[in-house]
Amino acid sequence: MAKNNILELKDIYVSFDGEKVLDGLNLSIEDKEFITLLGPSGCGKTTTLRIIAGFLDPDKGDVFFDGEKFNGIPPHKRQVNTIFQRYALFPHLNVYENIAFGMRVKKRPEAEIKQEVTDLLRLVNLEGFEKRRISTLSGGQQQRVAIARAIANRPKVLLLDEPLAALDLKLRKDMQKELRNMQQKLGITFIFVTHDQEEALTMSDRVVVMDKGKIQQVGTPQDIYNEPKNAFVADFIGESNIVDGKMIEDYLVEIDGHNFKCLDAGFEKNEAVDVVIRPEDVDIVKPEDGEICGEVTSIAFLGVHYEIIVDICGFKWMIQTTDAANVGDKVGLIIEPDAIHIMKKSEYSGLYGDYSSYSDEIDQLSNPEETTEEAAHE
Repeated sequence: MAKNNILELKDIYVSFDGEKVLDGLNLSIEDKEFITLLGPSGCGKTTTLRIIAGFLDPDKGDVFFDGEKFNGIPPHKRQVNTIFQRYALFPHLNVYENIAFGMRVKKRPEAEIKQEVTDLLRLVNLEGFEKRRISTLSGGQQQRVAIARAIANRPKVLLLDEPLAALDLKLRKDMQKELRNMQQKLGITFIFVTHDQEEALTMSDRVVVMDKGKIQQVGTPQDIYNEPKNAFVADFIGESNIVDGKMIEDYLVEIDGHNFKCLDAGFEKNEAVDVVIRPEDVDIVKPEDGEICGEVTSIAFLGVHYEIIVDICGFKWMIQTTDAANVGDKVGLIIEPDAIHIMKKSEYSGLYGDYSSYSDEIDQLSNPEETTEEAAHE
């Protein structure tokens, strides 16, 4: 185990009722980093968190903490604390007593507790709230109390299981910044679980993209967005046009019968590939000036830009542009070499990247209800 790794999960397998929830998961987490487990409901992210916390033992595999094997160690003996989506605050205790609770359990001196609570209230911007009852606090204030209570005994690792999900959009964005600032001030490891792509990209040092109990990719937000490993990652992290292509040779790919220069190499000649092109990287021009052409089938004005769907040979592309167009217009598309990313074919090929069913995808992604085997065991 590397010196700067505080946690390591090796060959972790978990099944519920015969269904695999984690399938040979391997993950190393560095000391003092903000790492996010990202994926759809049922991908295994919450189960991973529960194994780290000690609430669940893997069927197979090992958990290492600071280089020592941690299998079977109960939660209260781990230097780990968890904040859940439901903050689990004590309604009969005021803010001060909620934060002090864990320190009282550990029998820390009263003067020490008072100083620590005072410092934590300052850290989470709740000075003067000591005597407030929990029921009088807003969702964001309750979350701050939960954070203060969780870090009162200075854990080395803080686990956060979708803690922003119950907040409204503006407060959620504010809390994203506050959590990141707190993590940097505290200098402890944050492991954050979410299904919200923007949240993951905004807050994290590294993002772990998961699906079907497996890690699909680990990397910085920039790596994950700009260099996705497969069609699932490309689609899950932001909007993506994912089209079939053929590598003619290094730095040259064929899309819809047209050759495009790209920056990718190392594929077999004429190898079938998936081609990712982000909607913001496509320019709309007159049909005669385009490299490929299509017909506009829908337009949405989103304030900063238009979201335009263009039908090219039956495949619906999404284009994000400040240029206006009308439904039924014939348009050309220009795609620069650095806008094209080539991926190997995978089990996800052909499943994503066509915006024919765009509204259906939005409905699915916006539904936070957990209905999977994993959710049933949370």
